[in-house]
Amino acid sequence: MQSPVQEYVSALLDSERLGHQVAHHRVLPGGDAHFEKPREPWPRPIVDALGRMGIDDLYSHQVQAHDHIRAGRHVVVATPTASGKTLTYTLPILEQVLRDPDSRSIFLFPLKALAQDQLKNFNELAAYMPEHRRPTAATYDGDTTPHFRKKIRTSPPNALLTNPEMLHLSVLPHHDSWAELLSNLTHIVVDEVHTYRGVLGSHMAMVFRRLIRLCRHYGSNPTFIFCSATVGNPAELCTMLTGLDVKEIRESGAPTGQRHMVFLNPEAGPSQSAIQLLQAALAREMRTIVYCQSRKLTELISLWCAERSGKYRDRISAYRAGFLPEERRDIEHRMAEGDLLAVISTSALELGIDIGGLDLCILVGYPGTVMATQQRGGRVGRARQDSAVCLVAQEDALDQYFMRHPDDFFSRPPESVMLNPFNPAVMDRHLVCAAAELSLYRSDEFLAEPQVLERVETMIEQGALFEAEPDAPGLPAGIVTSRKRPHREVDLRSSGKTLHIEDITRGAEKAPVIGTTDNHRAWLETHPGAVYLHRGNTYVIQEVDDAHGTVRALKRKVGYYTRVRREKSTEILEVLDQRVCFGTRVFLGKLRVTEQVTGYEKRSVRGSKLMGVIPLDAPPSVFTTEGIWFDIPEEIRRRCEEDYRHFMGGIHAFEHAAIGIMPLLVMTDRNDLGGISTPYHEKTGGAAVFVYDGVPGGAGLTRQAFHKADELVETTLKAVRDCPCDLGCPSCVHSPKCGSGNRPIDKSAAIFTLEAIRSGDPDSVQLREIEVCETVSETPAPKRYGVLDIETRFSAQEVGGWGRADRMGVSIACLYDQKHDRIFDYEQHQMGELVEHLRKFDLVIGYNHIKFDYAVLGGLHPFRFRQLPSLDLCSDIRNRLGYAIKLDNAAQATLDAAKSADGLQALKWWQEGRLDLITEYCRQDVAVTRDLYLFGREHGHVFFTNKAGQKVKLPVQW
Repeated sequence: MQSPVQEYVSALLDSERLGHQVAHHRVLPGGDAHFEKPREPWPRPIVDALGRMGIDDLYSHQVQAHDHIRAGRHVVVATPTASGKTLTYTLPILEQVLRDPDSRSIFLFPLKALAQDQLKNFNELAAYMPEHRRPTAATYDGDTTPHFRKKIRTSPPNALLTNPEMLHLSVLPHHDSWAELLSNLTHIVVDEVHTYRGVLGSHMAMVFRRLIRLCRHYGSNPTFIFCSATVGNPAELCTMLTGLDVKEIRESGAPTGQRHMVFLNPEAGPSQSAIQLLQAALAREMRTIVYCQSRKLTELISLWCAERSGKYRDRISAYRAGFLPEERRDIEHRMAEGDLLAVISTSALELGIDIGGLDLCILVGYPGTVMATQQRGGRVGRARQDSAVCLVAQEDALDQYFMRHPDDFFSRPPESVMLNPFNPAVMDRHLVCAAAELSLYRSDEFLAEPQVLERVETMIEQGALFEAEPDAPGLPAGIVTSRKRPHREVDLRSSGKTLHIEDITRGAEKAPVIGTTDNHRAWLETHPGAVYLHRGNTYVIQEVDDAHGTVRALKRKVGYYTRVRREKSTEILEVLDQRVCFGTRVFLGKLRVTEQVTGYEKRSVRGSKLMGVIPLDAPPSVFTTEGIWFDIPEEIRRRCEEDYRHFMGGIHAFEHAAIGIMPLLVMTDRNDLGGISTPYHEKTGGAAVFVYDGVPGGAGLTRQAFHKADELVETTLKAVRDCPCDLGCPSCVHSPKCGSGNRPIDKSAAIFTLEAIRSGDPDSVQLREIEVCETVSETPAPKRYGVLDIETRFSAQEVGGWGRADRMGVSIACLYDQKHDRIFDYEQHQMGELVEHLRKFDLVIGYNHIKFDYAVLGGLHPFRFRQLPSLDLCSDIRNRLGYAIKLDNAAQATLDAAKSADGLQALKWWQEGRLDLITEYCRQDVAVTRDLYLFGREHGHVFFTNKAGQKVKLPVQW
């Protein structure tokens, strides 16, 4: 008798409607378990606990991991989903607690739902331990109440289950409150480590280094235990994340069930075919998960399925990032309980959240990597029953490549994970956090990696970090920050800040939050006029309020969706490397990319017909990243145009095709990449095709592709040439995210260009220098400068507040003139003479004089004082520090000079008629301001005393 899965697949293959669209069907056989014995036997309580769970033997990969962990070695276990990775870290930690009840461990999960799952698993196993030595565990996340948070900090459990955000925001900045945990920390478990790539990977590389630093500070040296999907470089990934040597275990000893792999190349479109596949599964009550490539497609398929699923309508749900936590928990619970038969999800459910045993996985589009395909497919057949994975191809280049070459998919090993652990856009913010946690010293192990130390030195020069005066002669200078709690300004999962999407249908005051986005994606997906989908409802975006971090949406039924149009440009900041690639040159370098959203298209839901293009006035997005670019030789351009081909359309198609095929070479998808093609770039002196990492600072993707440039050209040419279309299509040279609507595009010109590069003679290509450095001249010293300070007749309280400084009057104004090297005094009736004097200077210097002194003088004379060329030392220091300091602070720390009085005393003297004392006081302020300016100009820095009472060096450019 056939299983439901076998019956389903057989019916699909025999179907008149879909059977002929099956491009490939393959059965992956199941495998038997492989067991091993540990080098050292487990303590009796653990042996008994395993026996009561029905476990007599452990899989080979579990035992290998145990042996390394028990010897204190860092390890990463990269085996398939449902291979029993939980026991690889749980058993050694339980053993450690039995040995030392004071020992502590941190379990780190990328999602809160995973932590909740593992808490349940941990407690079930711990319940079998002797009661007087039973390990304790608790979750510490955003759902933990303030009462329990304090209780956990005061008396931490043996196992603390948390997530990256809580580690970064709660544990590290308040490490003194976690001293008991950190000083007794023996193990750190990092689950789903393959998800720490791209922007999140760069953030986590610094979070882990900060954590290790604090562990050393508190005297602990924990063992790291990483768990991963089957990636190509698990040990290298973990080393990039932590800087530690890590042993990898990749061969699984767990048994597997038989799995059907079906590749379907649809005629009616992937969404419609996926709905048909799901309807057939629902009719057999097969538990199914459908993965989509975007939030929008997830919502659309969920909406269409619900319309056509009759009695199963309420047993289907969408699931994606941006849902509120309570919504996601409800869906997970209903799926695990069997109340839901199908869930349509983005990659948000790719990880190992327990939603029960599934039978069928439908992939609407190739996920972008072999690893992601295996990971998503691993959600089915977890009980080792027959299962099926159905890949429904989109028109994307990779999807169609595997439809034509299925054997290539099954022969490819899992990709390697790449990240940039020293991304400066990310690292700078974490170095400020690290300095806020504990003062940095150049001898710190934390700064041993040259990239980190170099960045610290640069930040000191820029005034983002500061050198504090040593506590005693002969001691090293500490490196500190002016920020006390900078952590909340760092979003680990984004290169920008988070914006909340509010439903204002019932009014702004009652607006519930229906999702989130970030400030970069806001103008791509939630711009004014955009159609936003949430749980089957359509909203039209009314406003993006970046200042308040909100996007306002109005629920409305519309028959269209939206897609942005945008323009891009790039500047070459630095050439990192170059090499010959067949008949041309390829470069690796740092780029500055500017993206400008110019408008958006309205397209009908039925048929995607263009209904109109609406212009948008959006702010430009500018970021620095890494990328590669191919020089297109002038000879190729000339021959292409002489052959009456559209050269710009050809290199534009080359760009699209290269981005589409690059995930074959590096672990990414096209949404992680960007590209620009130009017939002339001023720095290269000719045509060029750029492909860059789509995140600020770069993610290491194009750096890896640079070394595979020859393969990239060959594979791109093959994909374009083998596509059966005549003029170009989404399977080869069209891009779904092209900001110009895939215009111009010329497939034949792309083939011509790629073939010309491929057939070129490498020996005839000369490497060359690209001049990218812009000459930056130092600001010349002013030929004649003045230093201004004034004292007033009335206080702010007397005139109605600081906003009415124009009413305060002047008791005395003192002005130092560099040309005469003397200070001139002006009373209120001499404002005309003061103005004439001020107009003679190349620069007017003061301390808070632009905001205050000019406002006071503006009430006495019509001259526009703010037009004067001015340097306000107070304002410059505030911009560098993030907060203002008094002149007395900088003067004491830099010049060892103190003010003789203050403004309140000067007001009292005015009431007493003591203009002589006011003048003496004002003159001293002018002299101190002048000397502070001269010290900063000569030395490139001044000093101030920070909030911790430390004397700190502040770089300035005066």
